[in-house]
Amino acid sequence: QVQLVESGGGLVQAGGSLRLSCAASGRTDSIYPMGWFRQAPGKEREFVAAITWSGDSTYYANSVKGRFTISRDNAKNTLDLQMNSLKPADTAVYYCAARNSKIYYGTNRNNYNYWGQGTQVTVSS
Repeated sequence: QVQLVESGGGLVQAGGSLRLSCAASGRTDSIYPMGWFRQAPGKEREFVAAITWSGDSTYYANSVKGRFTISRDNAKNTLDLQMNSLKPADTAVYYCAARNSKIYYGTNRNNYNYWGQGTQVTVSS
């Protein structure tokens, strides 16, 4: 099976930046990562950002709009999330979400059926 692997998480001071990446291992022509979600302790997993396969449309949660940028590299089948002006409220485990289709599946986490194991992002005040 194809596996999704997130990287780029870490500890950063408030106002700093991190860049997350999601890559597929194994066969890369079967699943397509197009969304980022996050989950803080005691909270439900929530939508962060998504992008269509063509890259012509992007979608962001209001809490990150203007600070985060999602992008894709279709040749490599990778997904990135540039996070700027980080706040303590951004602290969470960030997950890459994918599905075995290039069709855009939206902001609902239930529409995605492949997930990475997550990467921890911690923002100190």
